[in-house]
Amino acid sequence: MNPATSLSAQELPRASFQTLQADAAASAAQDQNLDVILDVSVTLSMEVGRARVPIRNLLQLNPGSVVELERAAGEPLDIYVNGTLIAHGEVVVINDRFGVRLTDVVSPVERIRKLR
Repeated sequence: MNPATSLSAQELPRASFQTLQADAAASAAQDQNLDVILDVSVTLSMEVGRARVPIRNLLQLNPGSVVELERAAGEPLDIYVNGTLIAHGEVVVINDRFGVRLTDVVSPVERIRKLR
């Protein structure tokens, strides 16, 4: 028999913890911690659509080939930050460059739920 399993709950010492309190110094420290990550670069990507293609068909692609996507024309793009869906949007053109106008942003609660 393992000695750890032979002890009863009454024989085990009770753990003691200090009471946690929020104070101004802790709040300031959190703000400083946030400042540290504000300059971190992340990858922002937009997904127009996806397609599953057998390798046989993939090897037959050449200039002018068309690959049909699973998304219908006019549906919003998916916008990802480091692979996590954060919003939906539509393509816009600004001074000969493509851009994306956000039409819907995923709620912070939903983003956190998807991270787990």
